Amino acid sequence: MKAIDNKELILALEDLEKEKGINKKTVLESIEAALVTAYKRNFDSQENVRVDTDDKTGATHIYSVKEVVKEPENSVSQISLKEAKKINKTLKEGDTVEVEIVPKNFGRIAAQTAKQVIVQKIREAEREIVYSEYSDKKGEIVSGPIQKADRGIVVMDLGRLEGIMPVKEQIPTENYNVNDKIKAVVVDVEKGEKGVPQVIVSRSHPDFVKKLLEFEIPEIYEGLIEIKSVSRDPGKRSKVAVFSPDPNIDPVGSCVGQKGIRIQNVINELHGEKIDVIEWNEDISIFIASSLLPAQIMAVDANDEEKFAQVIVPDDQLSLAIGKAGQNARLAAKLTNWKIDIKSESQFREILNNREEAESEESEEWKKYHKELAWDVIQKKIKKI
Repeated sequence: MKAIDNKELILALEDLEKEKGINKKTVLESIEAALVTAYKRNFDSQENVRVDTDDKTGATHIYSVKEVVKEPENSVSQISLKEAKKINKTLKEGDTVEVEIVPKNFGRIAAQTAKQVIVQKIREAEREIVYSEYSDKKGEIVSGPIQKADRGIVVMDLGRLEGIMPVKEQIPTENYNVNDKIKAVVVDVEKGEKGVPQVIVSRSHPDFVKKLLEFEIPEIYEGLIEIKSVSRDPGKRSKVAVFSPDPNIDPVGSCVGQKGIRIQNVINELHGEKIDVIEWNEDISIFIASSLLPAQIMAVDANDEEKFAQVIVPDDQLSLAIGKAGQNARLAAKLTNWKIDIKSESQFREILNNREEAESEESEEWKKYHKELAWDVIQKKIKKI
């Protein structure tokens, strides 16, 4: 039987493979599956149909797959042994045979179906390209105008697709208006409905501060200064721990800049969010003391196993060390990734006095612990910031 001629289809698929990298074989398989569905739908058929397209010539054949029986009870799915032997003399009962069929006007249906599949595959390929492109941009800063700001969700126009900024990724103190051009960091790339890529962006994520500093400070971009960690209370305050292996480089001074101009540019982008730049130190006691700036620290007793630090501050520094609503202590804990308990000198003395009174009733283990927490701990010299 004469096949449906699809030479132009093969040429189009070859061009598509060269230009967009869409595999010709994959598209042909999708077209064949779509043609089976189209045949059953257009001809109201219950037949078991198979479509085969030659990947060189484009010739398309349609076969009805039937079971060979002595006397057929269902002409749709069965064929008599006598008729089957006309196709292949070796066939016997129980075998299956493919009977080629050429439905009327199916060439037009095939062309339409092929076009629909190709368009769909082109869309899928373009979506995959965009998805891969933005997956590689995770942690990078993007910019664009606000396309929509409704019901708490902000939508940025990133050109080829939209950047979605949910409420939790927004800075609470900021207002977002349509057509305002903003910057944000890419935190995730998801596949939404029908495989359409969705880029999730954020202005509240610690990585946003990290990337802004990288853009503003050449020493960070060039790797001369490393950002060890960032903690944020978005819109209010951030703490950034920096370090340089080069003893000739002042990491804090380089980040702040002359007259504070470098760090001010980052603060301006964050609409006034304060930024504390702290020098990272491998000595955790010194690092914790630095992280609690601007408070002055008397002593830090660090328990490495539990990652817990007891910090002692002068009485007049307690509220400063803890911060408003606990902000300073909370940010320091996030920055160092340690649990931090802050006590004033008076509070610590009182605790020691109470323990001394109860010492006689305690075990030897407690006496040992008490010695470790004795007042001479407070006399440990901590680097002054």
